[in-house]
Order: sequence, then C-alpha cells, then structure tokens
Amino acid sequence: MISGKKLIVVMPAYNAEKTLRQTYAELPHEYVDDVILVDDASSDNTAAVARELNIRTIIHSRNKGYGSNQKTCYRTALDLGADIVVMVHPDYQYSPRLVTAMASMITSGHYAVVLGSRILGGGALKGGMPLYKYIANRMLTAYENVMLGMKLSEYHTGYRAFSRTVLETLPLDENSDGFAFDNEMIVQTVSCGFPIGEISCPTRYFPDASTINFWKSVGYGFSVIGTAARYLLHRSGIRRDRLFAPGERRLTGSG
Repeated sequence: MISGKKLIVVMPAYNAEKTLRQTYAELPHEYVDDVILVDDASSDNTAAVARELNIRTIIHSRNKGYGSNQKTCYRTALDLGADIVVMVHPDYQYSPRLVTAMASMITSGHYAVVLGSRILGGGALKGGMPLYKYIANRMLTAYENVMLGMKLSEYHTGYRAFSRTVLETLPLDENSDGFAFDNEMIVQTVSCGFPIGEISCPTRYFPDASTINFWKSVGYGFSVIGTAARYLLHRSGIRRDRLFAPGERRLTGSG
C-alpha cells in the first residue's frame, strides 16, 4: 500500500514475452499490492512467463484490441478493491520505477489522474522516438490543448495512473476497443473535471518494444481529431454525446 491506499499495477499485454521479466523486476514491489496482466491472445509465451512470475494473469480467448484489454484490466482492478491503478506497459518502453511517484501524486489529493510524459524531460527523441511520431505528437497535443482548453505536455503516453473514483465515473464501456481508447479516456477525464498531473518519464524505443505501425498511427491521429471535435460539440451543448456522459455506462463489476 501507499499512504494507506491499495495500489494495483495493470499490464495490458500482447507478445511481451521478451520484456516482461525486466519490466516486472523494476516495479516497486514494496508498495504494489497486486499486479494484473491481461494477455490479449498473444502468439508467444507472454502468459506462461507471467504465471512463472506469479502475476495474476487473465487471457483473452481471441485478440480483442488494446482498448478492450484495458477495460478488462481496470474492471479486474476495481473488483480487487484497488484505490489507485497504474497502467504499466510490459514492453519496458516506460520506466516501472516511477509507479511510486505517480501513485503518490494521487494520494496527495492534488490529482486524480497522472500521466507519465515523454515530452517534459525533453528526452523523447534521444530515447528513440521516431521523428514523424514526435512531430505528430506535438501537433496533436497542441490541437487538443486548444480544443479542450488544457495545457498538457502530452496526451499520447501509455503510462497512466488513476484514482478509483475516476475509473468508477468515466463511461469507459463507450470507448473504442482499439488504440483510440487511450485518448478517449483523457478527454473523458477532462470532460468530468478531474485534475490531471504530469511527471517526466524517460522512454525507450527498441526492437522488442511494442509500437503501432505508420498506417495505424495515421488512423489514431484522425481519431484524436474526431474525439476532440466531438467533445467541443458536447461542451457547447450543440450535440450531447454519450462518450462524455459520466455514470451512464460505468466500468464496474465483473464482465
């Protein structure tokens, strides 16, 4: 626990056999109460490695997508009584050692969501982020800051911490089962008025680190633009959108 709060780490996994051990080893186990790995029908031995490490493991019978994987992660964490949930990708692209710092920012009472930003420290390109992804990241972030009225350094990190209240409030079942889920979740957080904090996080791009290809990145970019536009219409009262309606389809209970 951390400050009396139950801390659970969730790992949405797909073909993470080669990097899972190192990622797990660097978690601050003295503070983490439980680790949940959801294997989205990997074609390698991800699940076997997770069980070898005594990680609580859930296996999707078929590949359901990155967003669907996270829904299973968060639902399971809530069922296990988590007060704080930190998502750590098992591909070792983000430093697991920052879990304690991110969770502490939530227990401070200042933030309900904390993002591990690859941009704040200025090391994204040094860490191997492809130039086209860096440029797209900066352009999409600037666009979203204008549309959402925010000043975040990055919306597109996969390293995130959430309070239980956030996960119980956001209508996550309305979100995409694919890569658009991440961005939809942040926009929902803004829509619900939850305070968001950021922490500088080093990043590593290497052959075994998972990444989406160019065309999927393009599709993700268009989904970001569309989600922000939908939010603006919703906030303006022009078109009420279920994606930003808290409490209608909350991600609670098993299923």
